[in-house]
Amino acid sequence: MKRAAVVATALALILAAQPAAAKPKVSGEITVFAAASLTESFTAIARQFDKKYPDVTVRFDFDASSNLAAQIQQGGPADVFASADETNLQKTIDSGDVIAPPLVFAKNRLEIAVESDNPKKIKRLADLAKPRLVVVLCADAVPCGKYAAEAFTKAGVEVSAASKEENAKAALSKVLLGEADAAVVYVTDVKAAKGDVSGVRIPDRENVLATYPVGLAKRSQNSAAAKVWVRFLESKEAQRTLQKFGFLLP
Repeated sequence: MKRAAVVATALALILAAQPAAAKPKVSGEITVFAAASLTESFTAIARQFDKKYPDVTVRFDFDASSNLAAQIQQGGPADVFASADETNLQKTIDSGDVIAPPLVFAKNRLEIAVESDNPKKIKRLADLAKPRLVVVLCADAVPCGKYAAEAFTKAGVEVSAASKEENAKAALSKVLLGEADAAVVYVTDVKAAKGDVSGVRIPDRENVLATYPVGLAKRSQNSAAAKVWVRFLESKEAQRTLQKFGFLLP
């Protein structure tokens, strides 16, 4: 979304309220609402953050971005919202629940998750249309579901899903449990599974680039610490961690 693509100006001014040379003194708790695909990377970043800001406790609510956006609009206790797409974060900006504009901190790509060693010999998106193949996708309203639909359109293929799950982790779990032959999730989800599933690369001409923006909740009970968390996501340390987990630079 173009409005969300203009990411630097206002949020940069907000985050610049503290002098760059001095580490701000913050304490208390913050709750970060974050896309399920950020589970492993944000958990690791929180450990790094704790070393620099030991007086701040970071709590997470990981779920589909669409569910998180709805919760925030209904008064959910978020201090920060990190979405797997620009659309859902923009909804919370439009409703006045998140401060504009958001900051893009990472990008991601889709990958086909298959059972370890790929027993069904799936090689491309078109293979997911084969009969008797059990394919699981994310729900249509969830970013990974929308991205998958875009990828299928690019590939010129129609895929019938055995089920549509509430987020990328739920879709991946079906493959992990042997209940599905394949799922379209993120590269980072396959990487986080650490060999329990295999990944089939989707070529750039069919793939979709997922954009991850983060914004500050207007009703934050600890806006000072929330600003520091968002700033930390831009740090070299946090960016290296995101890359380690398979994310792309923003």
